[in-house]
Amino acid sequence: MQTILTDFYTLQSYEKADSGSFSANILLNRDHDIFKGHFPGNPVTPGVCMMQIIKELAEEFIGRKLFLKTASNVKFMAIINPFETPELTMILDIAENETEVKVKNVTSFGETIALKMSVNYTKI
Repeated sequence: MQTILTDFYTLQSYEKADSGSFSANILLNRDHDIFKGHFPGNPVTPGVCMMQIIKELAEEFIGRKLFLKTASNVKFMAIINPFETPELTMILDIAENETEVKVKNVTSFGETIALKMSVNYTKI
């Protein structure tokens, strides 16, 4: 899997459910340079990075490159600190047609939901 977030996270495992949704387990790299600036002494995973991870996972699961078209209902519900909660579970419900892909995501650590969002991508 090619990623623009080089060494930012590792895809540890994933599985496809009978419903067509995917469950992915990732591990954030707490030593990544992004966390040195966001924020020094109190690292927080940037929301834009979380959105990029979802895009990259969707690309991996469907085998196509994607371009973000719209994002809606983006709700950051908990801070993701890479030192305290580096392991994340990401559920991606993916629906696609010939030109577009719709993804509904829920990202969590333990019992805590950290992110919910719906995005539409164009296949490229």
